[in-house]
Amino acid sequence: MCLVILALGQHARYPLILAANRDEFHARPSAGLHTWPDRPDILGGRDLEKGGSWLAAARRGALAVVTNVRDPARRVTGGASRGDLVSDFLGDDAALALRYVPDRCAPGLGYDGFNLIAVDHSGAWYGSNRGPVRQLHAGVHGLSNHLLDTDWPKVRRLRAAMHELLEAGEPSPAEPLMAALADRAAVPDEALPATGVPLEWERRLGPPFIVSPDYGTRCSSVVLIDHEGMLTLTERSFDPEGNVIATRELSVQLEQPPGPWTAAA
Repeated sequence: MCLVILALGQHARYPLILAANRDEFHARPSAGLHTWPDRPDILGGRDLEKGGSWLAAARRGALAVVTNVRDPARRVTGGASRGDLVSDFLGDDAALALRYVPDRCAPGLGYDGFNLIAVDHSGAWYGSNRGPVRQLHAGVHGLSNHLLDTDWPKVRRLRAAMHELLEAGEPSPAEPLMAALADRAAVPDEALPATGVPLEWERRLGPPFIVSPDYGTRCSSVVLIDHEGMLTLTERSFDPEGNVIATRELSVQLEQPPGPWTAAA
């Protein structure tokens, strides 16, 4: 994933809402949202090149999402796949987010730059191998290809959309969030972050939804968990021109729902 907004304890019906865009090279083979044949307790997309995932959930009551850190000057090549951070967490029934995230963010593990959010009954935890590890409390949290809550324009836009639907008491937030994730409006040059890539690429990567022939938004996802522990994951996939090619939705009753979410002390 390259853009994630997470609302914890902010909605009357859904104490956890997550909206995300996955940006990737269109040539990279992947499978859309499905129940994994080798682990039928896990649902999510899957990277067919390395076997990991960008966003997935497990019936036991766990959820994980990963984004890359865009820092060309500090690239690590030939190391472990960052998608394993998601699949390893969900595939280990004994894993707890409060321990897993700090362990995987330790230096020297061979990953290129990443951000990881893992959620289960031990809480919602964020970490990066380029920054701090911390527990996430009730509120709205935004993440792209820098550290948590870095105020990039795409993060600001999606956070504003999340706050708008929360303030309106929107009873069915999936479609409004899908619309917000589809925002392709260009970002003025003066507002673009400087991440070490050429200006042409900063412009291309600036909006929440990216369209280009070789690299762009491959799918948009919305995760809703209600008070009864029912998780619904909706995914919309796109071709290189940004046209919708598939919409998938799966639901699962969680064995131990995450939360409840409380304000930071």
